[in-house]
Amino acid sequence: MSAPTRGPHDGTTAGPGTDPARAPEPTVKCLVWDLDDTLWDGVVLEGDAPEPFAAAVRAVRALDRRGILHAVASRGEYDVAAAHLAAHGLDTLFTVLEVGWGAKSKAVERIAAELNIGLDTVAFIDNDAVERAEVAAALPDVRCYPAHEAELLTSYAEFTPRFVTDESARRRQLYRTERRRKAAEAEHTGPPAEFLASLDLVLSVRRATGADLARAHELTVRTHQLNTTGRTFDLEELRRLCADPGHEVLVAGLTDRFGSYGTIGLAVTSLRDDATVLELLLMSCRVMSRGVGAVLVDHIVARSLAAGRRPVAEYVPTGANRQMLVTLRFGGFAVVEDAGDRMTLAVDPDGPPPARNHPVRVVAT
Repeated sequence: MSAPTRGPHDGTTAGPGTDPARAPEPTVKCLVWDLDDTLWDGVVLEGDAPEPFAAAVRAVRALDRRGILHAVASRGEYDVAAAHLAAHGLDTLFTVLEVGWGAKSKAVERIAAELNIGLDTVAFIDNDAVERAEVAAALPDVRCYPAHEAELLTSYAEFTPRFVTDESARRRQLYRTERRRKAAEAEHTGPPAEFLASLDLVLSVRRATGADLARAHELTVRTHQLNTTGRTFDLEELRRLCADPGHEVLVAGLTDRFGSYGTIGLAVTSLRDDATVLELLLMSCRVMSRGVGAVLVDHIVARSLAAGRRPVAEYVPTGANRQMLVTLRFGGFAVVEDAGDRMTLAVDPDGPPPARNHPVRVVAT
């Protein structure tokens, strides 16, 4: 059995060809499928009525239950492929369909961009070695697999999240709801701010409970761009922090007129006599365009000042999270110490930032 194709950076976190000295790679967030001779046994445009491979369908359903999204990058006619997926009851299992005649690497790039996930969390499966090589050469961060390994994917570590939460099990529905939001936004003819206001966004902020810990841990290991320090916490650490009177762990959820975005934010603060130190703030990349990171920052600053503590934040550059430094700066945090690999920022309690108008209502419990 061959190892997954990775081009010049061949290797995976499981399966043959693994280098144990390599750092573990991120868990796959989206598996992109070729269709003809990969998901089903034949070529639709050649007049076939191909049946899906049973092993491939089992893999799709099993990975979907783990919160791993599925998408399509395949050659052919979009309407024909979509109709064949629907005829076999598979259409709702795929979040994005890219069917056409261009390079598959470009299709994979567009899928990652639409889902707002990093290419290092994307995998690609295709029966054609040439197509896999094209994707691997153009996108070396994307892990590529031959079609005959479909039935093995569920046993690979990169397709096995440590925890499967209620939210991860309905991740596909959350993303499909997001696509409806995007369609409504594309049809909106007014200014973007007007559409944002029309969503009736509500950010709920509350102390984390035991039921939130698995999702909180999942957020720390899945979120890289909108993460102030890149820190991760396992369940025991989170449980200890929740029980520690010197810390506060907050989780944030978001809803709008289309439905729920799920639990999308986490803040861990250290409560000191004269300061509230933000040790970690992260927001799901799915809500980047909603500006809720700024809303949560303002909420934390206001709570800290009301308690007579100076708002302080730690920031650790990771190469992917500069947006969070920008968010802190616009929230009134100024750099008070810069060690190069770590910054400390703080709000001046004698000159706090003016209140900002957000198209988001905050409900704190």
